[in-house]
Amino acid sequence: MDDHRLTEAPSRTAGPAVSLARSGGLVRASLPWLLFIATLGVLGWHVFKPEKLGDPLATSLVAFEKQNRLTVFSAELAPVVASDDSRYFGMLKTRQVAVIPARVDFTMDLSAMNRDRLKWDQDKRRLDVLLPPLQLSRPNLDEARAQYLREGVFITREAQDKLNRNTTQLAEQQAMRAAANPVLMQLARSAAKDAIRQNLAIPLQVAGYGDVTVEVRFEGEPVPQ
Repeated sequence: MDDHRLTEAPSRTAGPAVSLARSGGLVRASLPWLLFIATLGVLGWHVFKPEKLGDPLATSLVAFEKQNRLTVFSAELAPVVASDDSRYFGMLKTRQVAVIPARVDFTMDLSAMNRDRLKWDQDKRRLDVLLPPLQLSRPNLDEARAQYLREGVFITREAQDKLNRNTTQLAEQQAMRAAANPVLMQLARSAAKDAIRQNLAIPLQVAGYGDVTVEVRFEGEPVPQ
């Protein structure tokens, strides 16, 4: 899975801190795919050398057939969670506050791409692309960098294990909620559109269609005019 490592400064607002991995990581994720597609297009063009341009939709689908899932965006979060434990009829109480770094990837299932999701306008030399919804990965918790604050006169092993399980589960839930907020989703959609636009324009140009416009949208978004 492609990683996106370029990170901006974490947010200082209330709630889980968020840092974004977009531009640099997107370039690293897209570049091998771009080179693969460009090479494939050049080889196909020199091998077949059609007298007339072929089907632009078929040319575009070649760009997807070797890709199952594309990571287009990542969010680094720092959920702050707390869990309590009470034992011996409330006589032994403990509390754990944890800050656990987490990464959530925004991906697309490219195996869903088919001809029904592509439309070619010959007069405008424009390819319209309808993308499947973005999917969020399960949060990848970096518990090696987690920070804990524990309160209690005596913390049993059983209590510690329970507190760890609870804070881990809460951190995963909070990271998923934070990643699904509209701001991050919009940033991820923009990154996805940029990646798909570049990766489709190149093989069409290599195949001889010249300068083409690639309009990309997600399900539920209006069709470009």
